[in-house]
Amino acid sequence: MAYRSRLAFLLSSSTRRLATMEAAGNHGVPSSCRRFSWWSSVQPAPRDPILGVTSAYLADTHPDKVNVGVGAYRNDQGKPVVLECVREAERRIGGQELMEYLPMGGSAKYCELSVGLAYGEDAQVLKDKKVASVQALSGTGAVRLFADFIKRFRPESEAYLPMPTWSNHHNIFRDANVNQHTYRYYLASTRGLDFEGLKEDLKKAPNNSVILLHACAHNPTGVDPTPEQWKALSKLFKEKEHFPLFDMAYQGFASGDTQRDNQAIRIFLEDGHQLACAQSFAKSMGLYGQRIGCLSVVCDDAAQATVVKSQLEYIARPMYSSPPVHGSLLVATILSDSDLKTLWFKEVKDMADRIIGMRTALRKNLEDLGSKQNWEHITNQIGMFCYSGLTPEQVDRMTQEFHIYMTKNGRISMAGVTSGNVKYLANAIHEVTKA
Repeated sequence: MAYRSRLAFLLSSSTRRLATMEAAGNHGVPSSCRRFSWWSSVQPAPRDPILGVTSAYLADTHPDKVNVGVGAYRNDQGKPVVLECVREAERRIGGQELMEYLPMGGSAKYCELSVGLAYGEDAQVLKDKKVASVQALSGTGAVRLFADFIKRFRPESEAYLPMPTWSNHHNIFRDANVNQHTYRYYLASTRGLDFEGLKEDLKKAPNNSVILLHACAHNPTGVDPTPEQWKALSKLFKEKEHFPLFDMAYQGFASGDTQRDNQAIRIFLEDGHQLACAQSFAKSMGLYGQRIGCLSVVCDDAAQATVVKSQLEYIARPMYSSPPVHGSLLVATILSDSDLKTLWFKEVKDMADRIIGMRTALRKNLEDLGSKQNWEHITNQIGMFCYSGLTPEQVDRMTQEFHIYMTKNGRISMAGVTSGNVKYLANAIHEVTKA
């Protein structure tokens, strides 16, 4: 009897333990013994559409594959380029740079030279010391600093971004918790600027809105307003008391002329606007990995500029404390030396001219193939990117049938087009756009 009772007890205990282990659902480990996981709720982040294109291209083993998705300059052999002015600047500063921290606002000399390039060295706002400027982590960091500045000091203002725009702009304003909207910019039917839609949307926007503008070489469309249209926009901004934020990633690289490429900013300054400018030297000097940018803000007077700069530095402090040294030294060395600056003007024009030449060649090849499509927009657009007009389905065919890689919106990086692949690219476009 005692034996049977003992056996029943053991069976009952085993059943209870088994039930407990099954309920735990973790390889039989009871919940009380399970290790706590901090990150079990973390899901994979969405893949960046541009980086995804490059990954797919690298995995492709086809001998004729072409990548026209990358947003970095390449020469006619498809190779990255280091400018001679940058090599010489490297030689001059080699062994001379200090490894000490820069101030929170970065190199004062670099900032002064940067805003002189952006606004024009004879700009009255610079003579009057009305501009607050800080070194930033390329153009992305400059836009993010200003987005945080808006949230802190003008939380009631909303941001309006062109549709389309560089996809990361939306991420920046979202993470800075600034309410954002879009305004019409690109007109698919003409593959050009939707100027009437743009004006209508900005007229409807609440007064005192922050409007993001691409100073030149709009990304991704390559469509820029004319000087007359910029003047009309400046007038509209005055009427609505909007604040212009210029993102200028391509000064010099768009047309080959730095003065032509900053004309929008000069038009707004001449009309008395306060504005902000986010600069980058990644494209124009090929300093992609140096993350060298500048944020500048036009203020009422010198005293206000001092206060605004102090707050921009205060925002930067918990983000990254201070910016890196090397890139600012390179840019300052080039812009402060007349010979190096002249050499840079020549080299950036050479890059722009190659891009313009590839636009001409791509359009000519398409027309020579007898395409019934109108390809004037290829040469009418400007800068690194061509908004081809290809649909997502046609882009898929470009990749699947011809091993040509680009983003789903049909944006072609003209830097990836060379004299060696332009005919192949044109033929592929012709094939997928046949009626």
